[in-house]
Amino acid sequence: MHPRRPDGFDGLGYRGGARDEQGFGGAFPARSFSTGADLGHWVTTPPDIPGSRNLHWGEKSPPYGVPTTSTPYEGPTEEPFSTGGGGGVQGQSSEQLNRFAGFGIGLASLFTENVLAHPCIVLRRQCQVNYHAQHYHLTPFTVINIMYSFNKTQGPRALWKGMGSTFIVQGVTLGAEGIISEFTPLPREVLHKWSPKQIGEHLLLKSLTYVVAMPFYSASLIETVQSEIIRDNTGILECVKEGIGRVIGMGVPHSKRLLPLLSLIFPTVLHGVLHYIISSVIQKFVLLILKRKTYNSHLAESTSPVQSMLDAYFPELIANFAASLCSDVILYPLETVLHRLHIQGTRTIIDNTDLGYEVLPINTQYEGMRDCINTIRQEEGVFGFYKGFGAVIIQYTLHAAVLQITKIIYATLLQNNI
Repeated sequence: MHPRRPDGFDGLGYRGGARDEQGFGGAFPARSFSTGADLGHWVTTPPDIPGSRNLHWGEKSPPYGVPTTSTPYEGPTEEPFSTGGGGGVQGQSSEQLNRFAGFGIGLASLFTENVLAHPCIVLRRQCQVNYHAQHYHLTPFTVINIMYSFNKTQGPRALWKGMGSTFIVQGVTLGAEGIISEFTPLPREVLHKWSPKQIGEHLLLKSLTYVVAMPFYSASLIETVQSEIIRDNTGILECVKEGIGRVIGMGVPHSKRLLPLLSLIFPTVLHGVLHYIISSVIQKFVLLILKRKTYNSHLAESTSPVQSMLDAYFPELIANFAASLCSDVILYPLETVLHRLHIQGTRTIIDNTDLGYEVLPINTQYEGMRDCINTIRQEEGVFGFYKGFGAVIIQYTLHAAVLQITKIIYATLLQNNI
């Protein structure tokens, strides 16, 4: 199974090389920066399902080598800023700076993926499920205007609603994947020497994980699109309660138009698996290009020590950013269909994305995935699948800006330390 993020980088946090994956907002295990080789393992959790941004094949990316100023580039196992045998003040200072940099980069990515980008996710989902809307908000200019209207009429909570539930869904995803992999032979990682059977089993594990997390994702989707005007004060575990209620069919007000969970399994798993595959392919491809470029620059002996340290961190960040962006853009129409199917029959009241005030009920009557696709194409046109796409542009523009600012700050600190 987003709207909504390995032993590389994928958007929410960072963990040591021995860990497989993080869940959707679950624990953020501590990592050690005691050696230069550890500096290359940057990862983040799958951001949001379906379309858990920044998924990967799970194999470890070889760490980037950073040569010293006195020796030519020797390969990816060389430790950055080596101080020789004794260490000394300069070595301790570099190690402290590396630890600080790792914490800062991880915190910046976590903040961007889960806090700064959340208003974009909220508006994006509201536009996707609003079949009444006359304004599609395909550009960031109209999105900014409608965000301002929501903030003015309902306050900042209108743009950050449901953020806690997205972390719960991430935690459920992590836990489900771990439990399933422990009690079955399905692998959580695809090794370098992979086989078609291993890939099939790995994708089956992902599919089962999406199925387990699906009812909780439905509850999280409702929390992110439900209007603050009629929302009651809900607890942090309301997502869990409603997810369980969706499974057993009790405790949650639903109409007869509610689609059974069995009807949602195929589109949910389809979206999640496709997002995973596209993200993985793009990530590996971009990372391969950046590694080759870095290696060639080291061979030419034209790389400064500062740039060498940057090469130890940022290629994986860039690769996962590109993977997340491409997969979200390519699968946006399918995500729109999926969200409408999940929200149908839940008696959800959303904000009017045309006016910025007032509310609208969701009264769709899609019979399934095929009927939803045909109805959108006939009644709303091809651009109906891209309602709210301007929010995606803003989301990834902010993400790119944060990455660039982080890189500038880190380069400045390194320059002053050398």
